[in-house]
Amino acid sequence: MIMNIQKTSNAPSAETQAEAMQIAKATQKPGQTKEQTRVVAQGIQKGIELYKKQQKVKSRERDKLRKKDLKEKQQPVEPSETPPEQIVEHKQHWLPWGLLIASWVGFAAYIALYP
Repeated sequence: MIMNIQKTSNAPSAETQAEAMQIAKATQKPGQTKEQTRVVAQGIQKGIELYKKQQKVKSRERDKLRKKDLKEKQQPVEPSETPPEQIVEHKQHWLPWGLLIASWVGFAAYIALYP
């Protein structure tokens, strides 16, 4: 997948420059010159810019997928696409009915034998 990314400007934002310089100073080694620190900061700055570009591309892709999903959900569903309704038969278990009948027969037998 080839993507054309147009550069709007060559100069990175002041926020990115400050953040890169702060990181470069935090990782500065003893005896490192200001020029070396500046070069490290530029490398960090390029990395931050690259990361931001990648995140923008990912964000655009997510938005495209989200919009596509929304469009698919909003389209009316044709009747031929819907699955046929399933008929569910509920079969009752025989045990409760058997126990009920047995208890009534036992009750009737008890009344008949012991008046």
